[in-house]
Amino acid sequence: MDLLLTIMTASTPLLIAAIGELAVERSGVLNLGVEGMMVMGAVCGFAAALLTGSTFIGILAAIAAGIVMSLLFGFLTLTLVSNQVATGLALTLLGLGLSGLIGESFVGQPGVKIPNIGGIDPLIPGAILLTAAVAYVLFKTKAGLVIRAVGNSHSSAHALGYNVVAVRYLCVMFGGGCAGLAGAYLSLAYTPQWVENMTAGRGWIALALVVFASWLPWRAVAGAYLFGAISILAYTVQTFGWGIPSQFLSMLPYLVTIAALVVISGNRSLMRANTPACLGQSFVPDR
Repeated sequence: MDLLLTIMTASTPLLIAAIGELAVERSGVLNLGVEGMMVMGAVCGFAAALLTGSTFIGILAAIAAGIVMSLLFGFLTLTLVSNQVATGLALTLLGLGLSGLIGESFVGQPGVKIPNIGGIDPLIPGAILLTAAVAYVLFKTKAGLVIRAVGNSHSSAHALGYNVVAVRYLCVMFGGGCAGLAGAYLSLAYTPQWVENMTAGRGWIALALVVFASWLPWRAVAGAYLFGAISILAYTVQTFGWGIPSQFLSMLPYLVTIAALVVISGNRSLMRANTPACLGQSFVPDR
């Protein structure tokens, strides 16, 4: 039971970030800045919780930090029509550097942990509820139909009278808020402290999870728990004294991520069926 709970705890930030990015990519935007948004959420959430003594305020600050970073990404890619891949990478580098600067004075300070409810972190079931909400909106509502239409053919959606840029802005903001929340989970629940670059590549794994899930929300749950289990088991194996280099075990989750992407990408029919046709493509409305 303790091992299962540990796996759920390790999987939750991956799931939250992946679900947010899934909604973003469904609208046709490829945001590679998830890692930067997560680490900014982690430092801002930790700082706000430490200064106020309230984890609730810390969570709100983390979500706000993720949204601010996403608005910067949105302004550059949706308004100024810059390259989405290059902008996302730049945003990640900005987030990593800026978080280190903001968090310099918080290193080594004891954090404020999110209180458990019945022995379970409330964000664990919260992540599942978030997944259910995203799945419902995307596939059961008109708003979800519009989001998917924008992602599959932004020109057709525009011709039908939908504001493509506004829809994508809202999705990018939602994804940024989820990334910030995932970062707050790391610094307020998983390891209640601030350590520079504490996201340790989880934002990249979240991006890979979206592809692994074939842009379907419930598959993202399975993927997040799979990668969470691998990361925990990798640390557990180190205690057995089998002589396996710790460096290899540490990189095991990332090796599995690469292997999973190779396998999924090989299924061309599945990729064609679910990949948003306009993913990563800039849109300039007709004047």
